[in-house]
Amino acid sequence: MENQIFELQYAMDTFYFLICGALVMWMAAGFSMLEAGLVRSKNTTEILTKNVSLFAVSCIMYLVCGYSIMYDGGIFLSGIQGGEDLVSSALAASVDEGFSGGAVYAGASDFFFQVVFVATAMSIVSGAVAERMKLWAFLAFAVVMTGFIYPMEGSWTWNGDAVFGMYTLGDLGFSDFAGSGIVHMAGASAALAGVFLLGSRKGKYSSTGAVQAIPGANLPLATLGTFILWMGWFGFNGGSVLKLGDITSANSVAMVFLNTNAAAAGGLIGALILARILFGKADLTMALNGALAGLVAITAEPSTPTALEATIFGFIGGMIVVLSILGMDKLKIDDPVGAISVHGTVGLFGLLIVPLTNDGSTFTGQIIGALTIFVWVFATSFAVWFALKKVMGIRVSEEEEHEGVDFSECGMEAYPEFVTQ
Repeated sequence: MENQIFELQYAMDTFYFLICGALVMWMAAGFSMLEAGLVRSKNTTEILTKNVSLFAVSCIMYLVCGYSIMYDGGIFLSGIQGGEDLVSSALAASVDEGFSGGAVYAGASDFFFQVVFVATAMSIVSGAVAERMKLWAFLAFAVVMTGFIYPMEGSWTWNGDAVFGMYTLGDLGFSDFAGSGIVHMAGASAALAGVFLLGSRKGKYSSTGAVQAIPGANLPLATLGTFILWMGWFGFNGGSVLKLGDITSANSVAMVFLNTNAAAAGGLIGALILARILFGKADLTMALNGALAGLVAITAEPSTPTALEATIFGFIGGMIVVLSILGMDKLKIDDPVGAISVHGTVGLFGLLIVPLTNDGSTFTGQIIGALTIFVWVFATSFAVWFALKKVMGIRVSEEEEHEGVDFSECGMEAYPEFVTQ
């Protein structure tokens, strides 16, 4: 009877992992719609091509070597399907852990859940370099980012490996439940390195330094993308509990879902109010980014705050993202969708508030962890971007940028019926 209970728990936890992974995979659609809505119509096909292609690249590179680097999973996922002793070894592990102990699930489900996180980190880069980067240079970077850069920092954090043998972040009190730093700040760091070398879009900043607004082409699409991301985030954070099949874990999952939703709502309201104060109008794009900022802020620790605390954290994150977007423009860091602010600035904020509700973490550990992630990802990304710039170039020509990268990179338009012949 005990073995049957453990088998049922194994099946439940594996299925929960897979469903959460599917929800996170759905976030790829959210990023695609959000970015397609916030770029100009002449660049829509290319941004969609980037998003669907980076997902495929992420899946392949993480399969080839990324999972092996991050979790010692074996090149090409060798042995992940289990052997003849699959049942007996799983039951033995379940007995060792006990019914309410650590999760025991299929190795393939773990890979599936992890690989969609990799794609999320790479999706963040896509929006920040939109409208002026060469498609194939971007995909070449995606190969390195998903196959090496991200897995390395992931091994130091979630897998507990020492950072080049020098120190272990977990021993210093670093904690990042679902990836405010490991996923989101890492993606933003890679994006920032690319933007520095890429430069701003033509016409974004005047000769006097004034910021020229470049509106997105399809705000309904951007809004849809935000709602898709909001929904997918329940899998992102909820799945990171890693287990469902006992009362304590099920309650933790419920709290994570509750706090994730509360933070998103708080973030949207915070951004909406601050935008109204600063601009005198209800700015939809700021509101959308505010919701995403709330989600990023709570991702580092969604299980320990109360619902009110989660709402407040999200509210503050939503206000931070508005100020960060304005600050980036002051520094002439051109980010068409606000990805660096949403995932980078607020990702750092999310890490720093973890010790407020989680006694197992420390401010020192969070700061060292954030610095480790940023320095590694930014430095290696900058090196890769720089090499690509020298070898093949990373920016389209001024003429191609003026005409739109849909034609130069993809040879087709997203909205051909809107063009006057």
